Amino acid sequence: MRTRLPDYLTRTLLIAAVLLLGGCDMVLFNPKGQVGLDQRNLIILSTLLMLLVVVPVIVMALVFSVKYRASNEKARYTPEWAHSRKIETVVWGVPLLIIIVLGVVTWKSTHALDPYRPLDSDVKPLVVQVIATDWKWLFIYPELGIASVNELAMPLDTPVNFRVTSDGAMTSFFIPALGGQIYAMAGMQTQLHLIANEAGEYRGIAANYNGPGFSDMHFKTLATDAAGFDKWVAGVRAGQARLDKDSYARLARPTFNHPVEHYASIQPDLFQSIIDKYEGMNRSREVEHRMEHMQGRIESSVGTGQQVSKE
Repeated sequence: MRTRLPDYLTRTLLIAAVLLLGGCDMVLFNPKGQVGLDQRNLIILSTLLMLLVVVPVIVMALVFSVKYRASNEKARYTPEWAHSRKIETVVWGVPLLIIIVLGVVTWKSTHALDPYRPLDSDVKPLVVQVIATDWKWLFIYPELGIASVNELAMPLDTPVNFRVTSDGAMTSFFIPALGGQIYAMAGMQTQLHLIANEAGEYRGIAANYNGPGFSDMHFKTLATDAAGFDKWVAGVRAGQARLDKDSYARLARPTFNHPVEHYASIQPDLFQSIIDKYEGMNRSREVEHRMEHMQGRIESSVGTGQQVSKE
């Protein structure tokens, strides 16, 4: 026999749950950049417009079930009723107006939030080339001549033009606190424009499953003022590592939980060469071959008790 909790205890637990949930940070609804803010406002507006239909329907369902219950003898009974112009006007008119408004909002927001559209700003954009590999993120700063693995730095209030590709399975580049995501695909380049308006450290992720290392394929985004960004750049340049085709080939080997790495200098055409190497290939077969090779290494390591390169 089940024991029922006392009412006061049930209420206490519910209140405690609400308070605990209140401490959770819903990143998408607490954006740190203008793009994320515009997207949040769009989500809220669309939800409110749809609630104009949903809420009245729920309310009427509750009211009608009470008012016209069998035991209510005072309720008006009209079995011959068949048509009402007022009801028809509301039932068809309100949804139609909402669809029109949503259409206008969708048209405007689709163009305003186009990931390929440069952001309006008096500040010169910072170009960052992004390469998704198995299973890490490589960020190349072509104008600064440096690169970083699993760490992205960007100055506050400065538009960043991300040029994204993949050297493996398709995935998605996503910094929830700053705005929308964009696909990273082998042999192709996509673009995403973002801006950070609040200083902080934000989590970036791969938002599309791309293999066994997917869950650990994340990076940290450092949004700082100009002085802090310059200090970060100087720290990277103080190193000795150089990113060229040979060092990239070693870096691109599949790894899990790859640590942050910095490269003080880079080979200028590296990003484009990674895109070009898939030209004329069946990209899906190439990636499939790499994934099969990786799966074989994982199974082999399990059988021998060894680990796949896990740095």
